[in-house]
Amino acid sequence: MAETQSERKTLEQRQQMTDLERLRHSAAHVLATAILEIWPQAQFAAGPPVENGFYYDLDLDHRITPDDFPKIEEAMKRITKANQPFERIVVSREEALELGRKGRLSALSERPEPSRFKLDIVEGIPEGEEISLYKNGEFIDLCAGPHVMRTRNIGAFKLTHVASAYYKGDERNPQLQRVYGTAFKNKTELDAYFTMLEEAKKRDHRKLGKELELFTFDDDVGPGLPLWLPRGTVLIEELERLAKETEFAAGYERVRTPHLARENMYLTSGHLPYYADSMFPPMVLPDEHGAQRDEKERNQLREDAPKGEVAGYDDAQVDRLFEEVEKLIAARPADRYYLKAMNCPHHHKIFGAVPRSYRDLPLRLAEYGTCYRYEQSGELLGLMRVRSMQMNDAHIYCTEEQFEEEFNAVNAMYLKYFKIFGLEKYRMRFSTHDPAKLGQKYVNEPELWLKTEEMVRRVLIRSGIDYVEVPDEGAFYGPKIDVQVWSAIGREFTIATNQVDFAVPRRFGLVYRDRDNTEKTPLCIHRAPLGTHERFIAFLIEHYAANFPLWLSPVQVRILPIGTEEPLVDYAKEIQAELRAAGVRAELDATSDNIKGKVLHAEQAKVHTMLVLGHRDLEAGAVSVRVHGKGNLGARPRGEVVADLLAAIRERRP
Repeated sequence: MAETQSERKTLEQRQQMTDLERLRHSAAHVLATAILEIWPQAQFAAGPPVENGFYYDLDLDHRITPDDFPKIEEAMKRITKANQPFERIVVSREEALELGRKGRLSALSERPEPSRFKLDIVEGIPEGEEISLYKNGEFIDLCAGPHVMRTRNIGAFKLTHVASAYYKGDERNPQLQRVYGTAFKNKTELDAYFTMLEEAKKRDHRKLGKELELFTFDDDVGPGLPLWLPRGTVLIEELERLAKETEFAAGYERVRTPHLARENMYLTSGHLPYYADSMFPPMVLPDEHGAQRDEKERNQLREDAPKGEVAGYDDAQVDRLFEEVEKLIAARPADRYYLKAMNCPHHHKIFGAVPRSYRDLPLRLAEYGTCYRYEQSGELLGLMRVRSMQMNDAHIYCTEEQFEEEFNAVNAMYLKYFKIFGLEKYRMRFSTHDPAKLGQKYVNEPELWLKTEEMVRRVLIRSGIDYVEVPDEGAFYGPKIDVQVWSAIGREFTIATNQVDFAVPRRFGLVYRDRDNTEKTPLCIHRAPLGTHERFIAFLIEHYAANFPLWLSPVQVRILPIGTEEPLVDYAKEIQAELRAAGVRAELDATSDNIKGKVLHAEQAKVHTMLVLGHRDLEAGAVSVRVHGKGNLGARPRGEVVADLLAAIRERRP
């Protein structure tokens, strides 16, 4: 497995690969072996396991298409059936380079053309790091491992698609073919995976979002900038209501911040220059205070000119003098503003706006803040990857002694949300730092890193929450937790994050006065349990297949009179008015369609509850209840149905 320098994993990280990752890593080698049997001239670059399978990047004159998959898979089956062992061979740097020069790396034999990508990768391996090869059959690859024992251990596999990718992710480098596949321990698991994918297509949030008129994108607005239609806005407002109620009960205070800020603030936070590529380019504006000063100087110059201050100059010379002054004024530094890519620096400024005492802590500042991030156009994906997002953000400023209780409370909030949304499978991904990258990727505070990581680890263990620890994936200012959940069809999503920050509050000079009257810097917990509206709603659309629970449904109730007679329609309007007065999103279908058509339209729109009204219902003061996905539940007294609807909404029943 060969990766770019920025992606390279340490040997320790590689040894932490799961059994499934090892299996898929080995499948990538078998894929390369099979391709070489068909096209011996292929040049290979990187071939790692990834989230849902594996891939291998290659350079080949022949353009591989899905039509080639059957013969590639047939060759892969022969290789796995041969049960070739994966043999690890340690070599010196010079030996690896010599093999590369002979074209023997990622090849079945020596070749006239050098293994050019592998030679480049060897050059990038740090001095002193062990270099190893892996061999199966005649295939030899530059690889640090690990692998399964033999090719037959790979189980079941299937190639999925082909894409293009620049070598090392750099558009200045050659564009390669990337052949993707997936692999599992057995065919049963493989079949279940593809069944899940078929179901995921039906639940695709982009498809359902368009059909149900939840959101849209427009070229004139710009890629990655969603427009929320009225029914989609209902989802946003219900999620915000849930978050605000939950946070109010937990002692949070709400704040509001602007959508942009001066460059200096992001330099202080450290987001510039490190995250500059993820931020929109700056808006360069004249310095406002400087503009006032400049105009004052211009006026003063004009007033002074007739008084001899420029005596000895003719009019043309005076004009040229003013031109030079204008050039000097124009050359003065401008003000640079950035669209807000994150809320935390603004919240730090709010904390620092007034003197703080230990009595004020913990201070919990919450905001559904809009952020803007310049995602590459090729990475945009519906609502999952956007350039404008509204984040369920909050920052908790606390003492070290308060940290465990606050962190536990945040985790408890996650569990509450999981229960509300029926999420039964979840896991916390605890990301730590790499000591070798202190001062580069991570703030150079080795003792604080170890201390805060141990604090987080202790809370996770004591709370009994399922978690996995992952080295070298922390935030630059502290350890973090990514919250992974599984939808109803078994697809994995990362929906939220929880981070510990021991560095940036100090950079902003944030302090509180402690009991002993000394100034101390608070810890800061960054948390966003519901992530962003965009990503979380995309997840919910798939999770529920857009069959949202009553409290969340864009149209909670639709009233369907059987006929257009005035008494029946008046009864329907009366029920609608009662429901809307109670805050229920109730619609009335008073069209002349027959009742089958009305029900069909409501079912297609995924309306949660339909109240069908006939003459018997009118006479009895009743309604016939129909629930999407459950069918006809029968007639019940009107008051009882309304009371039950209100209770289900209030309690946010699943």
